[in-house]
Amino acid sequence: MLDKPNKVENTDSRRSFLKSSTLSAAGFFIVPRFVLGGKGHVAPSDKVNVGMIGVGGKGRQNALDLMKLDDVQITAIADPGEYWDLANFYYRSIAGRGPVKRMVEDFYEDRTKNYKLNEYLDFREMLEKEQGLDAICCSTPDNTHAVVTYASMKLGKHVYCEKPLTHNIREARMIKKLTEETGLATQMGNVGHSTDGIRQTVEYLRAGVIGEVKETHSWVPASRWIPEMKALPTSATPKPHGFDWDLWLGPSADRPYHEWYSPVTWRDFWDFGCGALGDFGCHDMDAATWAFELGYPDTIEVFPAGFSNQDIAPYGEIGYYHFPDNNTGKPIHLTWYSGGVKPPLHPSLPVGYQWPSRGTLFVGDKGVIVNGGDRVPHVFPESLAESMKKPDETIPRSNGHFRDWVDAIKGGPAASANFEYGAHLTEITLLGVLSLRMKGQKIHWDAANLKATGLDEADTYISEPVRSGWEMS
Repeated sequence: MLDKPNKVENTDSRRSFLKSSTLSAAGFFIVPRFVLGGKGHVAPSDKVNVGMIGVGGKGRQNALDLMKLDDVQITAIADPGEYWDLANFYYRSIAGRGPVKRMVEDFYEDRTKNYKLNEYLDFREMLEKEQGLDAICCSTPDNTHAVVTYASMKLGKHVYCEKPLTHNIREARMIKKLTEETGLATQMGNVGHSTDGIRQTVEYLRAGVIGEVKETHSWVPASRWIPEMKALPTSATPKPHGFDWDLWLGPSADRPYHEWYSPVTWRDFWDFGCGALGDFGCHDMDAATWAFELGYPDTIEVFPAGFSNQDIAPYGEIGYYHFPDNNTGKPIHLTWYSGGVKPPLHPSLPVGYQWPSRGTLFVGDKGVIVNGGDRVPHVFPESLAESMKKPDETIPRSNGHFRDWVDAIKGGPAASANFEYGAHLTEITLLGVLSLRMKGQKIHWDAANLKATGLDEADTYISEPVRSGWEMS
């Protein structure tokens, strides 16, 4: 086992890393990734060397998925946390640098001669020292998604990043622009995007199986992790062993550590997460965004259910999006629900029908389509399902969410949840979060100028302040 790395020797040099990497890489990527020999090119016969940034619960899961691919090798990991016991969360595992390092080393020990996994606390140090990395998998909390992704891409690394792609709307625009400029292979972690079910749903909708669609509804059961919380913690609790709290905070404002902040429950705090909508919007608004090629909404209203304030996400929410720009030629209304709220049952549904705990409803003038967790389209009324002609397959099927990303790294077609699409889907999600954080105020979105018209107070959420040294130049 490698010795644990020392705490970063020179904090100032680490904090200036983002700016220096930006300057050294500026203007560097002027050829697409698929051009033979271009920057970032990986030969089809070569293994892709991946660095994991964030190896908590989701990072551990992503490492397991990457280790299933014979042409991928994890060669470095970075995380401020040494050990997390996640037995009481949905991960049902242990994670952090120590457990994930052992897991990865055990896996490759008999498969790769002279295998070595390098371990870091600070992802910036890893990016600076690991010159052989081809790609980065980012599985950190939401508040550091953008800064990790931006720094990695500036250094020519292909990037897979968890959803939402960013924590605020300005960051989403910056990542989208950088993706277009570099041509690097990217993929957002909305894994349902790679299922056959969502492709079938998109095909059904575009083929007009249920007629003209004017409204869609998405709901998730997710609620607050810490229901009893009414304010930010006012006292500190002991930090876990081997945990660098300052690094974990990243661009967010400094404060004393409290056990409520990590792991997992960070989603309850606006500074670190984006509540249930931020957690699931990129999953459950994906089919509508894809099928109807939704542009920017012009109005958004999302109302909190139960207690929330400027620091803490609510127990649930209900929200309304209006999309004038889409491929149907007519406005589409999207309604969002979380915390157990669901839409009213539609007359096309059979007597006694019960909604799935999580799902999406598409309402057409001939009938409806319901997606459950598998995203497979279920058509109602049943008479329509029996008489309809099944649409042809028009969307290529996925070989797997990570497989598609790795194939793109090797010169194949772009992964379908690449950052150009993922950043747009993230912006749609975060526009709802913006209204939610402003207590349900109606947002009239000026997409061209990145402004909530008439609401100057929204600017602080559209482009959030960051700690010195964590700027994305």
